[in-house]
Amino acid sequence: MSRRRRVGIAGAIVGTASAGLAAAALAKRYAVGRIRVRPDLEASEPFGELRGRPVTVKTSDGVELYAEVDGPEDAPLTVVFCHGYTLNLDSWHYQRQALRDTHRLVFWDQRCHGRSARTSAEDCTIDRLGADLAEILKALVPGPCVLIGHSMGGMTVMALADSHPELFGAKIRGVALISTSAGKLAELTLGLPALISKAVHLVAPATVSVLGRRGALVDRGRQAGNDVSFLVLRFFGFGDSSSVSPTVVDFAESMIRSTPTDVIADFYPALMSHDKLAALHVLDKVPAEIVVGDKDWLTPPDHSKAINAGLPSARLTEIQGASHLVLLEKPAEVNDAIAELLRRVQDAGAAGAVEGRAG
Repeated sequence: MSRRRRVGIAGAIVGTASAGLAAAALAKRYAVGRIRVRPDLEASEPFGELRGRPVTVKTSDGVELYAEVDGPEDAPLTVVFCHGYTLNLDSWHYQRQALRDTHRLVFWDQRCHGRSARTSAEDCTIDRLGADLAEILKALVPGPCVLIGHSMGGMTVMALADSHPELFGAKIRGVALISTSAGKLAELTLGLPALISKAVHLVAPATVSVLGRRGALVDRGRQAGNDVSFLVLRFFGFGDSSSVSPTVVDFAESMIRSTPTDVIADFYPALMSHDKLAALHVLDKVPAEIVVGDKDWLTPPDHSKAINAGLPSARLTEIQGASHLVLLEKPAEVNDAIAELLRRVQDAGAAGAVEGRAG
């Protein structure tokens, strides 16, 4: 075969491949464009703009945690919000809106997330997050409180129960666990066939580790955001992707993008090895709500049902059509569950007061 012919064939192959990539990119831009031109009821929502009184809490290992206190200072009950993996305290936007006029609220960025300080990979563990939460309560919550945890934040609450069981029933009067797990995250299929899922779990730790070591380089490519990340998050993070607001997806994606790649890599092993099933009995001392979307790929309903089995007094709410970011996707339903928890806590407090007077 002549050199000219080989070059021609190679050029045709490259040209065909380039045309295919260009067509795929055009299709992607077309899909995102169609999504963005739909009516968006959340387009003017002030995501990331709701603020409280800023506070810094320095932990026992010297890490400065950023927190905000919102709502009336004289409210009898404080609600403490613990956000999820790769998110920050702004993820509780709708819950802050619903409660800031009636309850004292504490929001905090978990270490290495949001405005909180970075730390070494060795200190990126769920147990350390539980210790951080204990220090947040000591510094910012003088009276009784309720804990609300989403995803990794729910694991933080479980770690606190494991290390400080004496707080539950005394200082801590209620708990909500939203889209979270007590363990066995390494066994998730992510909706993939069994063999593919097994292969993904085999290569994921090494892949995440490599990305972490090249975090600065990867982050430079993430900062601008792109259509791929928008579409992937819309698919995995939200259940009914046909109706979710593009503004909400952009807001969630911006929080994830602001979390450095090496932080994502540092916490990944802790999430995969998390196992606090044995600590759930501690939470049974107080009213508890468990909330999960029925289309959650990342912490599926079976994980919430396993928590419910270990926490039989809890009320389980499975929200139809919602996925992992249910607090942003279906805020009304999540807020209803939190309101029910606060009502149960109030009723339990009133019953306890009556019993105390009778005694």
